[in-house]
Amino acid sequence: MRKDEPEEIESNVPSPRQTLSYLNRLFSAHGLEAKSKLGQNFLIDINLVDLIVREGDLGPEDAVLEVGTGTGSLTAKLAERSGAVVSIEIDSSLAPVARQIVGIRPNVTFIHGDCLARKSLLNPDMLAAWEAAMAKQGCTSRKLIANLPYVIATPLISNLLVDGPNIERMVVMVQWEIAERLKASVSTKDYNALSVLVQSIADVETIRKVLPGNFYPRPKVDSAIVRIIPNAAKRKLVGDVPKFRAFLRDLYIHRRKNLRSALAGSPRGRREKPDVDAKLKALDIDGTLRAESLDIPQHLRLAEVFG
Repeated sequence: MRKDEPEEIESNVPSPRQTLSYLNRLFSAHGLEAKSKLGQNFLIDINLVDLIVREGDLGPEDAVLEVGTGTGSLTAKLAERSGAVVSIEIDSSLAPVARQIVGIRPNVTFIHGDCLARKSLLNPDMLAAWEAAMAKQGCTSRKLIANLPYVIATPLISNLLVDGPNIERMVVMVQWEIAERLKASVSTKDYNALSVLVQSIADVETIRKVLPGNFYPRPKVDSAIVRIIPNAAKRKLVGDVPKFRAFLRDLYIHRRKNLRSALAGSPRGRREKPDVDAKLKALDIDGTLRAESLDIPQHLRLAEVFG
């Protein structure tokens, strides 16, 4: 082992504090650098790492999924508090670093790969590993706790909420723009299909805005820590959630169109405008409005008739 290389951490030793100087030393020891094409921005604010862990409300009953292992700094803290951690990372060059930082912990499973098999499908190997870890450690609850790479945040959150296993909560670092969309109110500039989908089946709260200086390297945009808690009562009102997501995707594909035009020219098949007008009148919804002018109950009524 090189003299300047951090030693492997024993499982009963608290995880190291990832500061900028520590990260630089770690990267130098392993001959690594951050890869912008993978959206790698490593969190170097110790207090924010601790905040993410606290918001996870972790206990031995929790099986945590972490997407974006990175150096393993957050992984180690999650392992200290939870029953099991499954951590997936697409960059194989970071694996030796993460294993060194996390050390020998029987409740941690590392996976090399993408969390998505494709944009609308979660990686089945990741899900299988999560299920296996949960069973092995006797966990009863699933949580997603992660500093997410920006590029996969929206599809990962959406797919987990719509098609994933039952999950108790998500505490994730995302781009500020995504955080604004997740919690956007009707008729605001950020309100879109993602806002409607997530808010129709979950409760969303922004915990903290995070500035670029809290990362290495610095991203060009602000970030946010967001808590998302699936809501069973809301989900029951939606009914067929995958069908509702497909309806929203088609409805918002041409956002500037009014409802009458968007529904008549749906990608799943054109509708006669007189028929669209009659159904909208029965719903007491003005066809000259745009979709972003409708609240969630109106979207649900619209999907029931036109979905």
